Amino acid sequence: MGRSTTDRREQPVNSAGGAGGAGSADTRGTADRPGGGHADPATEAFVAHRNLLFTVAYEMLGSAADAEDVLQETWLRWAAVDLGTVREQRAYLVRITTRQALSRLRALGRRKESYVGSWLPEPLLTAPDVAEDVELADSVSMAMLLVLETLAPTERAVFVLREVFDLGYDEIAKAVEKSPAAVRQIAHRARAHVAARRPRGTVSPAETRDALDAFQRATETGDLQGLLDILAPDVVLMGDGGGVKQAVLRPVLGADKVARLMLGRLGRIVAGLSLERTHVNGCPALLVRLDGEIDTVVAAHVEGGLITGLYAVRNPAKLSHIERETALRR
Repeated sequence: MGRSTTDRREQPVNSAGGAGGAGSADTRGTADRPGGGHADPATEAFVAHRNLLFTVAYEMLGSAADAEDVLQETWLRWAAVDLGTVREQRAYLVRITTRQALSRLRALGRRKESYVGSWLPEPLLTAPDVAEDVELADSVSMAMLLVLETLAPTERAVFVLREVFDLGYDEIAKAVEKSPAAVRQIAHRARAHVAARRPRGTVSPAETRDALDAFQRATETGDLQGLLDILAPDVVLMGDGGGVKQAVLRPVLGADKVARLMLGRLGRIVAGLSLERTHVNGCPALLVRLDGEIDTVVAAHVEGGLITGLYAVRNPAKLSHIERETALRR
């Protein structure tokens, strides 16, 4: 029998972020509450797995704001569960999160059809330990999240749960409400799809950092040849202004076009512009400030020492998770 409404007492998910990560439940969950009370077991379990659940939702959605909403929905359903019937709390919470994320992912697909210009994932300022987990950092990189965008919702859920979080087929089947045999087929199809589109090879943070350093120097000094030297001949630039800020509406292809576009646009606002290095989605990135305010996040994909992809997010609605670190966990 589920808990009564009154027993779901003020244990909301919030978006305070910080070291606790986005989508945090009441951080007093494992500490004494005023008056000597303790958090109930449901809250303690939710808080313990909060960062994992956020990571699952974010990898499925590519949006921190939507992932936080999914965590809120997950909490409301979890708070109504009779814990005596739950054999494995982590698996049960992941199952709820996956179902809520799938529902939201299908709705997002309809919203993206009317999105102005290119849609890019919402960038996250991540802690250094994310980069240390190579598989996690690769799975949340801008380049990889864009590959995941090409999967159907159920394929994306199955791929994420299997390849990133290493869940068994039986558990995934419960989460996506398919048979284990069907999940195996979906996983095989999704792996083949991703393998054909994912960036080639694993790139070290140092290699990406060196390429971005060269890119920053060339940009700050207006060195066209320096930019051409660090950009791959077939580099792709994507911008996301969300119809609010100016950004390229379609991908720009080729080193010469990308270099001239970057220098031309930055040259017009150089007086109040500054570039600083940061870590976004587990990888080195650049933060562009205009008159001290965050204007753009530039993430990059590097292969063979050259930048093959540049992802410039300017949509203000997608920059709220750049001021504070978000904890991601597998």
